[in-house]
Amino acid sequence: MDIRIESLLAGAERAVGAVVIIDVFRAFTAAAVALAKGAEKIIVVSDVDEALALRAAGVGHLCMGEVKAMRPPGFDLGNSPFEASQADLEGRTIIQRTSAGTQGIVAARQATRLYAGSLVTATATARALIRHSPAEVTLVAMGLEGSRRSDEDELCAIHLRNLLQGRPGSPSGTRDVILAGPQISAFTDPAKPHFHPGDLDIALDIDRYDFAVLITREDGRLVARKEAI
Repeated sequence: MDIRIESLLAGAERAVGAVVIIDVFRAFTAAAVALAKGAEKIIVVSDVDEALALRAAGVGHLCMGEVKAMRPPGFDLGNSPFEASQADLEGRTIIQRTSAGTQGIVAARQATRLYAGSLVTATATARALIRHSPAEVTLVAMGLEGSRRSDEDELCAIHLRNLLQGRPGSPSGTRDVILAGPQISAFTDPAKPHFHPGDLDIALDIDRYDFAVLITREDGRLVARKEAI
């Protein structure tokens, strides 16, 4: 298994083989929470208007996501794992749009198998990849809006690489380094109420879930579902 780590939107466009698009803060943590809460599936899109149009057409029940970290007008949920954890999502189809994670999913056109990655599904994602034995794996750390690197996504990629290469990694070390980084203050800033402290607690709860988030095409749309391990 040849493993590469790439970064940002350009990295997603270059990614080949089995691809994991990583967005820890907060898109694919929120997606994992939603699926764990019983959402049937998540339709991944790149555009706010597309998300709203799909909901209006009855293709999905709820729109979830952000533009510049804020919930767009008309969306039901923001880009918040904590908010998703409090919502009734059983049997619902969610339409997700974010500035980094979903953009990476859409851009990863060369992937032969595609996952949405975060720390809450790290070991399950590694096990899923190992089970399918791809010749090539690309781990893409999406960073901030797909254009600036972020500690949490880069460290998640390194942690996944360690797991894929048969090392246990260091969940506590990974968490500690992220907590020392520049993104953390937002979660306790009263001026940024859209960053809930609970988002941080969930996002850094490494291996919270025992499923991977697999992306496939259904009726021409990119759809995320749980892949049990």
